Amino acid sequence: MENQNSTAAPKKKSPRRYNRKTKSTHQDTVNEVVDSSAESSAPVSQNTNDQPDRLWSIEDFSVPEVEGKVRFHDLNLPDRLLKSIAEMQFEYCSEIQAATLPETLQGYDVIGQAQTGTGKTAAFLIAMISDFLDYPIETDRNPRLARGLIIAPTRELALQIADDAIKLTANSHLNVVSLVGGLNYDKQKHILETERADIVVATPGRLLDFARSKKVLLNKVEILVLDEADRMLSMGFIPDVKSIIRMTPHKEQRQTVLFSATFPKDIQALARQWTYFPKEVSVVPEETTNKNIEQVIYTVEADQKWPILEQLVKAKENQRTIIFANRRDETRDLYERLKDADINCAMLSGEVAQDKRVKTLNGFKNGRIQVLVATDVAGRGIHVDGVELVVNYSLPEDPEDYVHRIGRTGRGGESGHSVSFASEDDAFLIPEIEQVIGEKIRCEYVVQD
Repeated sequence: MENQNSTAAPKKKSPRRYNRKTKSTHQDTVNEVVDSSAESSAPVSQNTNDQPDRLWSIEDFSVPEVEGKVRFHDLNLPDRLLKSIAEMQFEYCSEIQAATLPETLQGYDVIGQAQTGTGKTAAFLIAMISDFLDYPIETDRNPRLARGLIIAPTRELALQIADDAIKLTANSHLNVVSLVGGLNYDKQKHILETERADIVVATPGRLLDFARSKKVLLNKVEILVLDEADRMLSMGFIPDVKSIIRMTPHKEQRQTVLFSATFPKDIQALARQWTYFPKEVSVVPEETTNKNIEQVIYTVEADQKWPILEQLVKAKENQRTIIFANRRDETRDLYERLKDADINCAMLSGEVAQDKRVKTLNGFKNGRIQVLVATDVAGRGIHVDGVELVVNYSLPEDPEDYVHRIGRTGRGGESGHSVSFASEDDAFLIPEIEQVIGEKIRCEYVVQD
């Protein structure tokens, strides 16, 4: 990632957040409903917490100081936001959060390199929500005018970001709107007509449809976030993203945060084009893959894959498992086989309707579904805790996808297991995968009795 000379002042409204009075003299009444033009009477369906009997205080969120760790307490965040952070049981910043929040909270543009699962979603959401609470709109505002805009490459990632945003805004009147393809267009249109677009989380195509028809207005966007920029490039979304960005204020009048797992030359050029004297942050572990993940490749005959897979899945009852395949037809075949074997499973691929995909993911997250069979649509941005096993039924043709697939397990410091099958059809991909992850993967030759 090329460096730029970051000499410009941050684009933050004055006074700077770090010059504010301390919390003891600038206490947010987190349980008080504020009646102001900034928080209009438009319905805000997701933020309906019952008011507690007493006011919440920072003293209710006790987190001890630990050397080398940054507490959310230490960032001078609004109390309403800290209350949501406490409810989500966050205590200390992850590495990417500790590196970016001091910059974004002061209004600097940031270009961040970070893998999925590092906490970058919360990093940009906390900065955005803090800004909007500290600097509320004091005049009448068209509810279709978005204040914050987050663009993500996939529907699943956009919905996950929106879900996290709803949790973090639970104690404020900020409204979160998600605009993604594959879900009911009329329902999203109705939401835009009846609710404020404080924070918009969207995929490029659907957002462009609504922006061109003036259902959502982007000309007053204060903070723009581009998540997984490299994925947007590989999926061909950059022309749409360019069209969207042209609808937002000039880069000197907005704050821009861009995250990408990798920085090919095309993304470097776009980052320079879209940001204004950015601070650059890279949080990339020395190990490309999580050291908590035990990896093994089984070299097998093609017809041995299924019986070995069935044995793996049935070996441990209720083991939460994701099985990756390269093609939709292979995914469908595996799903049917698993069902016939009385295994509690579901399928996630591009041919599954979006509303069903959302229900499937929710069922997998809450434990109603044990095994998820997926194409790479689930390879990035799906945050599911407690996945114990990832199986590559077919080795991915893109070695980067291997990293993202097995990254679904071993999250949050837990141990995980990854099993990959390699037959004569795809074993040639192993050296390239090993080159990308920077280590040899243990290979075992398996003969099924």
